[in-house]
Amino acid sequence: MSNERPEDQAVLTVPPMKWDAWGAPEKSKTLSDGIKGLLQQALGVTSRQKPERMAEEDVILAPSAVSEGQLAALAGIVGAKFCSTEHNDRLLRAGGKSTLDMLRRRSTEPQNAPDVIVTPGTEAEVAEILRYCADNSIAVVPFGGGTSVVGGLDPVRDKFDAVLSLDLRRFDSLIDLDTDSSIATLGAGLSGPHAEELLGARGFSLGHFPQSFMFATIGGFAATRSSGQASAGYGRFEDMVQGLRVVTPAGTLDTGRAPASAAGPDLGELFVGSEGTLGVITQVRVRVHPVPETTVREGWSFPDFETGAAALRALRQAGAVPTVLRLSDEAETAVNLATHDKIGEETVTGGCLAITTFEGTKEHTAERVAEARAVLAANGATSLGEEPGSNWEHGRYDAPYLRDALLDAGALAETLETATTWGNLANLRAAVTTALTESLSAQGTPPLVLCHISHTYATGASLYFTIVCAQNDDPIDQWSKAKTAAGDAIIAAGGTITHHHAVGVDHRPWMRDEIGDLGVTVLRAVKNAVDPAGVLNPGKLIP
Repeated sequence: MSNERPEDQAVLTVPPMKWDAWGAPEKSKTLSDGIKGLLQQALGVTSRQKPERMAEEDVILAPSAVSEGQLAALAGIVGAKFCSTEHNDRLLRAGGKSTLDMLRRRSTEPQNAPDVIVTPGTEAEVAEILRYCADNSIAVVPFGGGTSVVGGLDPVRDKFDAVLSLDLRRFDSLIDLDTDSSIATLGAGLSGPHAEELLGARGFSLGHFPQSFMFATIGGFAATRSSGQASAGYGRFEDMVQGLRVVTPAGTLDTGRAPASAAGPDLGELFVGSEGTLGVITQVRVRVHPVPETTVREGWSFPDFETGAAALRALRQAGAVPTVLRLSDEAETAVNLATHDKIGEETVTGGCLAITTFEGTKEHTAERVAEARAVLAANGATSLGEEPGSNWEHGRYDAPYLRDALLDAGALAETLETATTWGNLANLRAAVTTALTESLSAQGTPPLVLCHISHTYATGASLYFTIVCAQNDDPIDQWSKAKTAAGDAIIAAGGTITHHHAVGVDHRPWMRDEIGDLGVTVLRAVKNAVDPAGVLNPGKLIP
């Protein structure tokens, strides 16, 4: 990779999302009468006036802990216009977008934020920043789109004197496209939409569409082991990754020499899912595919969740796999959460709603659709036609906006996810639902617990829970207790503590349960090898 820095780069890039809410201001949601009625009748949430949001300039931050000399040294590496301790630059990189993050930012108390923001433009600059920080007791938090929902971007100081946010937005190009091999090399700072735009201009698509797609970055997808809504057809992001370039305090690695190799363990797997604790991902080589010629969407109704889950398993194990394959449980179907724009209104169907989407050439798509329809019909499904799938497609990125509106209205709204084998799916779903219900009911706020399957495998599936209840006087403590109960239940029932949200700060307490003492020792050994001073994203992932 060239270390020449483009001369036409703008000044310090501002993240596109609001500091105290998800996404773009113009897309914020207002609760419908249907949702308000549901909150009042089912959960006892009374309407309240939407609180006034603090202006960015009125938010209190602790003074930056970097000295003038340190600031000058960092500016000497990247240039003064790419190094900032300005209030708004720090505030906009203060963390992620979980419910706990949003609740903290509704507080008038001082907000925690990184001490300095640096936006390097070359790998050489990243390497020099890491060396400088290791020598000067400055923690480094790599920053992409700011979409973490598990505390992965929290400016944790740990034993260090200050925290630097290393913003990768200048690594935002399509570096190479090998059309023969269908491999694209993408800068880690590319957002999902920008990557699709650049690839689409050449007739290709990555096909990775998580709910965070509009804001998250290629490097973030790799660092968190992301899974997109089209994972049934295109796989998880780790399945797409063909290689990485990673800058560490100990040097730079380039992983992935061929489509497959027997040259020892895959070192790239150490960094996919490493959450910025082992190195800074600067570019990712990914498998891409031609832009689909045709798309077919179809909704399905099942009498109950168990029947639907069995049908999804049959579809998966038969190999008749759609690009998108989702199943909402009875509660989620009843409130139309899957379609977002009709939440709380009259239901489209009883039972459980499933969504399928098929993409590809006309001929191949038609064959797969016919095979899938036969399998689903034989397993208890009733076709609902195209409309449910189109409605879901229309609103599939909008749930976080609804979460913010619910918080403003006095409801507590959050999600969590896990995965397990098909044989253990019902047990895990029941255990997590019970844990959440008992914890929140004991706090005087009985919840509505919704669940869907959005990622499937031959051997198992994910479970994605949405929880809504009334806020009590301390909603941060309220959700923390419920989350702890759910995490303990997941581990006890044999699930994974996270399927695609990553570990960060929030899931770290269960990592030892997940990987064992020896697994922790292995992670720490790798950490010591590539980051001996421990400056990379402290307090995350590794117990």
